[in-house]
Amino acid sequence: MPRPPRRSRDATPGHSDAADGAAPHARRRPRPDEPLAASWRPFDERDYDIDEPERPRRERRGAWSLYGWRIYAVPLLVVVTALAVFESVDPGSEQLGEAGPGTHLQAPNVPEAPVVTEAPPGQTYDADMFSAELPPGSPVPEVGGRTFDVLPGASPKVGTGGDLYRYTVEVEVGVRLEEGNDSFGRLTQQTLADPRSWTNPEAGDIALQRVDGSASPDFRVTLVSQNTAREICGYGSGLPFDTSCRISDRVYINAARWVRGAVAFEGDIGTYRRYAINHEVGHVFGNGHVPCGQQGGLAPVMMQQTFSTANNELHELNKAVPQGTEIPADGYVCKYNAWPFPVGGSGR
Repeated sequence: MPRPPRRSRDATPGHSDAADGAAPHARRRPRPDEPLAASWRPFDERDYDIDEPERPRRERRGAWSLYGWRIYAVPLLVVVTALAVFESVDPGSEQLGEAGPGTHLQAPNVPEAPVVTEAPPGQTYDADMFSAELPPGSPVPEVGGRTFDVLPGASPKVGTGGDLYRYTVEVEVGVRLEEGNDSFGRLTQQTLADPRSWTNPEAGDIALQRVDGSASPDFRVTLVSQNTAREICGYGSGLPFDTSCRISDRVYINAARWVRGAVAFEGDIGTYRRYAINHEVGHVFGNGHVPCGQQGGLAPVMMQQTFSTANNELHELNKAVPQGTEIPADGYVCKYNAWPFPVGGSGR
C-alpha cells in the first residue's frame, strides 16, 4: 500500500495528499477546516434544515408466530415474581438516578439522553433499537467547558517508520470519567502503541510518539462531552446519532460513546474504545470509510462500526446524507473489530 507523506517542517499537521475516493488506507491532504467523513455534516454548515430520515428497522416476526402460547405465560410469571419481590424490598429505598446535583447547561436543540442501566458484554439489544442509536447505559458526561487540558504522559517512539507523528491526549475541561481521566490517556497510548494499530509496517512509513507539556503535536486525541461532540461532529444535520469525528489536527472522541459504546459491539466497551481511537486516528492519515468486504469477516477498522457492521444499514444512512462513500447494499454483515491489522497483517 502507498506510504503516507513525509512531514515537512512547514506542513500542516495531520494532513495528507491522496484524493477523495482512494482505496482504503490511501492518504489525502484535507483542508484545515474540512471535517472528517465521520462527521455527517461540517459543523459550520448548519444554517439550513434537513428533514430527519425515517430510521430503518430490522424486520421482525409477529409476536404470536414467534412465541405462541408463551406470550401469555411470560407476563403471568413476571407478575407473580414482581409480587414476591415487592414484599421483600424496603419500600423506603431510593432508586439510583443521574449522578451529580445542580442544573446542567444544554446546547441549543440538544435533547438530554435517558439514563438507564448499563448493558453487559454479550448484550442483545431490543429489536426496535436501530444500530446507530446510542445504547442504554451509565450516565454520560453531557457538557464541558469547550477548552481542553493535556493529560500528562509521554512515550518513546513506537514503530520503525520514518514519518514520526507526535500526539497529545487531552480531555475537555469539566468532563470526568468514573475510572479517572488518566484511564483515557493510558488506553489511548496503549492502543496506538499496539502492533495491530497504525505503526504496523503494512500501514506505511508511520511512527508515533506521545508527548505532553509544551511540546507541539501533529495531532491531538481529545475526549469531549456529549454536547460538544454533537455540536462539532454534526449531530442532527440529517442523522441524529452520537458519533466521534476528526477535524483538522484534532480527533474528538465522544464521551457518550466512550461510556456506552455501540449496539454493534454488543456491550463490549473495551473493544469499542480501541476501535474509536483507531478509526478516528485513521482519518488523520487520510483513510476514508469502507464497507464490510466479506460476509461474516472482521469489519475493517475504517468501516463506520459506531453506526452498524451491516452494509445495508450503512447504505441507507449514506443515502439519507451522502458522504462521498459508496457502501453497497449487498447484505454483507461483518463482526466488530477494533484494529487496522487485527492479525498483524492484512484483514483490514
